[in-house]
Amino acid sequence: MWGSSRWLALRRGFLIQSDFRGRREPPPDYLVSTNVDAILETQDLRRRFGALVAVDGVSMQVGAGALHSIIGPNGAGKTTLFNLISGTLRPTSGRVFYRGEDITHLPMHRTIHRGIGRSFQITNIFPSLSVLENVRLACQAMGHDSFRMLRSHAKFGPYMTRAYEVLDIVGLGERALQPAGLLPHGDQRKLELGMILAPNPDVLMLDEPTAGMAAEQVPELMLLIQSIRSDGGKTIVLVEHNMNVVMNVSDRITVMHQGQVIAEGDPGEISSNPTVQSAYLGDLYSDREGPS
Repeated sequence: MWGSSRWLALRRGFLIQSDFRGRREPPPDYLVSTNVDAILETQDLRRRFGALVAVDGVSMQVGAGALHSIIGPNGAGKTTLFNLISGTLRPTSGRVFYRGEDITHLPMHRTIHRGIGRSFQITNIFPSLSVLENVRLACQAMGHDSFRMLRSHAKFGPYMTRAYEVLDIVGLGERALQPAGLLPHGDQRKLELGMILAPNPDVLMLDEPTAGMAAEQVPELMLLIQSIRSDGGKTIVLVEHNMNVVMNVSDRITVMHQGQVIAEGDPGEISSNPTVQSAYLGDLYSDREGPS
């Protein structure tokens, strides 16, 4: 009769083989990123919801230190792609790599620990807590004290120090003790950015950060995002509908339509691409005049 270790090894091999046959993909140990210069990469990424294919074979590479924007009309699959990369959703097929490591099936709390911070379209803060406590809790969540809820806040000195540093970065240092729910919407967006920055991620995935903001507030927020990128050496992946913003701040742009990538290039290439103009930009940009 076989020993237990031999039986477990055989059983594990059977499960891997069965998984391989069912997915028609090689086992994870054999998968590697195709671009050593890309900090993020997707390979033939797909996500189905029944008969609907929300993301359909998206292959994309994001260079380290770049500001890479993803644009497209409503329903193009941009947020679903964000969810797949960040671990909020699992793909139907395809792969996601971070620094060459396969993170396809990691949940969001694990991708955060890898160094990927992500915001959502709807502002996510704790309105009844102070601005400082919002950021301090985001710092603590990445440490070894996540579940010490009854411990005095005075015992969390390093987290408090980091929280004040982050608030200074996003320009909310003077509002540290105010209830977060009383902040104007633009400052709530800054606070959310600070909460993402708290664990010091290498990649910030920002899903429509200017949504709901007054037009005069948008330039200030985008200048802040650009300074965080340049001063902190961050990579920014941005979903944004404001085309003036996208064209002015992006190094590279990926255009999605009906779940697929229809174009990719720098702002000049995208603004003059007739396929993009037809699918999304319309008359806002022309080949000769550039941004209107």
